[in-house]
Amino acid sequence: MGPRPADAEAMALLFVDVDHFKLFNDRHGHQSGDECLRAVADVVSRHAVRPLDLASRYGGEEFALILPDMDCDAACAIAEEIRRAVMALRIAHGAVGAGDHVTLSVGVASHIPTEADGSPDRLLGAADEALYAAKRLGRNRVICAERLLAEFACHGREPVPGRTPRKSA
Repeated sequence: MGPRPADAEAMALLFVDVDHFKLFNDRHGHQSGDECLRAVADVVSRHAVRPLDLASRYGGEEFALILPDMDCDAACAIAEEIRRAVMALRIAHGAVGAGDHVTLSVGVASHIPTEADGSPDRLLGAADEALYAAKRLGRNRVICAERLLAEFACHGREPVPGRTPRKSA
């Protein structure tokens, strides 16, 4: 890792995923699925409040929120606000294997970019791993990449060795 300027700030990335979305679509139909995604998108986009914040659909039932000049703790607080706001919508789910209402899993990572980085792969990979951990640890939760090993230890599980990322940017 190269040197960083004294005024460098962390950039945070949230990957937000609707839990058991395929089951939701199977139970309620694609039109209701689209309405659900619009409602989640509205919640996520309401948290992109600063001029350089960027909320986007990342694919399928997943959204990304880029938060420049934000560390992981602050980003995790925003992720938790998003998770709670979607729960407060009380969108009926009810499919076997899912809860009564739609929930989210969120992976959060932050990184201070340096000249040596060359690409966003490190930040993307860390957020993806954190999201995968949130799913593996039971869904409906926020996991911060910086605390990933501690989360698995608390739940008595080992991270999955050699897991390949689900997708790339």
